[in-house]
Amino acid sequence: MHTDRQHLRAFALLGLVMLLWAGNSIVARAVRMDVPPLTLAFVRWTGASLFLLPFAWRPLRKDWPVIRQHWRIVLLLGLLGVGAFNAFLYSGLQYTTATNALLLHAGIPVLVVILDRLIFGTRANPLQAIGLVASVAGMLTIVFKGDLAAALRLHFGFGDGLVLCGVAVWSFYTVFLRLRPRTAPISFIAATFAVGVITMAPLAAWEWSEGLRIHWSPGVGAAFLYVAVLPSILSYFIYNYAAHTVGPAHAGQAITMMPLFGALLSALLLGETLHTYHFIGMGFIMVGVGMGLLALRGKEPAGAAQAAPLEERA
Repeated sequence: MHTDRQHLRAFALLGLVMLLWAGNSIVARAVRMDVPPLTLAFVRWTGASLFLLPFAWRPLRKDWPVIRQHWRIVLLLGLLGVGAFNAFLYSGLQYTTATNALLLHAGIPVLVVILDRLIFGTRANPLQAIGLVASVAGMLTIVFKGDLAAALRLHFGFGDGLVLCGVAVWSFYTVFLRLRPRTAPISFIAATFAVGVITMAPLAAWEWSEGLRIHWSPGVGAAFLYVAVLPSILSYFIYNYAAHTVGPAHAGQAITMMPLFGALLSALLLGETLHTYHFIGMGFIMVGVGMGLLALRGKEPAGAAQAAPLEERA
């Protein structure tokens, strides 16, 4: 069935997004001593906007009346998904461990389901709920290295609070994506990226006034190029498309794939060993993703059902 192929493609693309975002966290952690966090976010969105502008200029001019009409939701989505989330994540990675950050990201799928229910009345069907539980179980297996008693030994501090704020704003961003205006995808992305640049500019200036500077090196330049293109331009296009296709709850569930790719990247790039608990966790995550696909069988793409209410909410 055509819709089933759309859903399968959307989940496959979400896997690519999680791979790129896992790389984003690794890069941000790697350059934390060389680049202030809010400056990194400002450079990321400025670079992404400059890369995108030559391609977005004409569609943006055409869609500008629609964007201006729906400026409140564009501003909200830009503040949540582009500005606030990255500011909280990059700042939190200055103080917390990757283990704690991954644990906190496990709350995104659950929080998205709860918010989608409270705000829009969307119910999770049984297969989706089972898949969500399996995915989160797999993620926790990887995070805690197969030892769930390790949860009792975790210490949560200031950095964890910052990451938790990022988890909350990303969950709201995912749920509110259904309200985005009907424009070309590149116009919407360019508009929200511009919000991110404007939001981050005064915060980066504040870091500069506090004496925090970029320590330039080839590695820092490569990091800037990576975060500006792959986890930004490419990933946001894909994530917004997938959330429109499979719905916010299923798109949020894909976050559970991040530790899977984080473990694989650590083994590939850092020479870390993959253990039995990694493969058990990966198995749970893939079962969860598979259950999510089964829950979508025969359904229309989520965006089709939401198209009419979009205009009613305008």
